[in-house]
Amino acid sequence: MPTNGVDQAGAGIQAPQAVDGRQHAGFWGLTLGAIGVVYGDIGTSPLYAVHESVLAAVGPGNPASYEAVLGILSLIVWALLLVVTLKYVVLLLRADNHGEGGTLALMALANKAVGARTPIIVLLGIISGGLFYGDAIITPSLSVLSAIEGIKIITPAFEPYVVPITAAILLGLFSVQSRGTAEVASFFGPITLVWFIALALAGLWHIAQNPSVLFAFNPLHGVRFLIEHGIVGLLTLGAVFLVVTGSEALYADLGHFGRGPIRTAWLFVALPALTINYFGQGALILADPAAIENPFFLLYPQWALIPMVVLATAATVIASQAVITGAYSVTQQAIQLGLLPRLEIRHTSEALVGQIYMPRVNGFLLVGVLVLVFMFRSSNALASAYGIAVTGTMVVTAMLAFVVIWRAWNWSPVAAAALVAPFLMLDLTFLGANLLKVMEGGWMPLMLGTAMVTIMYTWRRGTAVLAAKSAKLQTPLDTLVRMLERSPPPRVPGTAVFLTGDPEHAPTALMHNLKHNKVLHERNVVLTVEYAQRPHVPPEERVRIQSLGDSFLRVGLRFGFMDVPNIPQALAIARKAGWQFEIMSTSFYLSRRSLRIAARSDMPRWQDRVFIVLASGASDATNYFRIPTERVVEIGAQVAI
Repeated sequence: MPTNGVDQAGAGIQAPQAVDGRQHAGFWGLTLGAIGVVYGDIGTSPLYAVHESVLAAVGPGNPASYEAVLGILSLIVWALLLVVTLKYVVLLLRADNHGEGGTLALMALANKAVGARTPIIVLLGIISGGLFYGDAIITPSLSVLSAIEGIKIITPAFEPYVVPITAAILLGLFSVQSRGTAEVASFFGPITLVWFIALALAGLWHIAQNPSVLFAFNPLHGVRFLIEHGIVGLLTLGAVFLVVTGSEALYADLGHFGRGPIRTAWLFVALPALTINYFGQGALILADPAAIENPFFLLYPQWALIPMVVLATAATVIASQAVITGAYSVTQQAIQLGLLPRLEIRHTSEALVGQIYMPRVNGFLLVGVLVLVFMFRSSNALASAYGIAVTGTMVVTAMLAFVVIWRAWNWSPVAAAALVAPFLMLDLTFLGANLLKVMEGGWMPLMLGTAMVTIMYTWRRGTAVLAAKSAKLQTPLDTLVRMLERSPPPRVPGTAVFLTGDPEHAPTALMHNLKHNKVLHERNVVLTVEYAQRPHVPPEERVRIQSLGDSFLRVGLRFGFMDVPNIPQALAIARKAGWQFEIMSTSFYLSRRSLRIAARSDMPRWQDRVFIVLASGASDATNYFRIPTERVVEIGAQVAI
């Protein structure tokens, strides 16, 4: 795991949580929270999934046959059972990294199981992280737009206002992020529970009118549909995949709610409600072929349309909020895993450590969702862009799961492959089906994902090149300490802490201090911030101290990739390990590097430029590590890469 000082990727913060520690919340409270946060995204899929699937199967303006509807419903229900229930709820929830889930946590777990930072595993993590941002931008756009489109059912006169209203809601949602979500988050679970109840009630009414749709539980209907429809069947499968988008949130929120509440919320609330609603939409389409225009809202009587539009809007805002906070979480993990530069993080709650706000991420998402809304202007057009990013992430998750099951769970490679291969083949099938939609909008998440993968790869490679070049120019720390003991310079009172990403070599700030000021403090500490391949590091394992002589200490602070990096707070723990210091008589020396392109570089010129831009935009280390600003001395240096 790379060490990160002021010159490398720093730390992030803990992902926004519905609760501050699972031990302080009851099982049913966590289950209710999981209903709102974990299943907010997948719970809004009925707004558009059946509509898109039937259109893909029969085309616009054509009635859907009984066999087609049964085939589509069969594909939907078995996608929910195989992908969400078996792959995620049953299997992947067991693959936790010290209680945390998500693809980047799985990547760290796989690296730990292999025993080294294997390039292919890191690359898979980079790909999954990059693709996530495509999903994070599409989800708010598609879900809110599909909810607001319900007003067209009330009266067609509202149609010109769908896009402006959607944009206004999204703008309002992103503008309040800086205030924190602790207060409104308590309503997520109850509102989403009401949403699931409304889904089930409407579905039950229409199923009662045509119970024959229940035959769709027979998987042969889905298999027959795919065989008989060829390429159209594959296109339909790409639309059917919309019912499982949001599955990754189920795994990513493992550390927030725990395995039991997430499983209970799915098996007893989300899965039954979604299945019933999908079957109800199928029954409605069979009874009234014209209902394909908007089968979700047409499930409800005229008097219930306005309340359902309001409820759907609330549900999609909750789903969007979950994706936004998920983007903060993924960004934080990527930063501490060395895949992104430091970004500004603001805490919005004193009680909940995970309540944070990341201005740059928030702005990036806001611009992205508004561009999509005004570019595509309808959920039908936008749905074509959805799915590729999610299926790509699912393929990566399956590959990493194979490594974990094989190496961490100590299964034989044959047994691990036998378990994972069916899920991987299913994910690849869905990916292939969604790739058929590239020209219809699928290019957007691919382009965005490629850009993010390029950024992450460039940052990782650039920091490695920079560290290697710096090491060639640096003096080994042990050698410098012996030289200073033999020929000590003048001393000044107090303690100097020099932050560095390389604990084996003398920090640049220390060398410049000696060169230009020609003095040395009475006590000197070479401090390195390191990140473990697990989410959290307990306080008793936070500090490591090594004496290098009468006046030098080498101190390492270890954080998990979901911990809050607070250097003064961590150094307070060092007192128990024997280091006595006063923060107000301690000076922190930081190196501020100015990068330029060398005549000969280990990276292409364009990649050098991208890395320099990323490095120059990194958040200030002083604020990032919570160091008192009045105690900081920055020393600049030019480095050619």
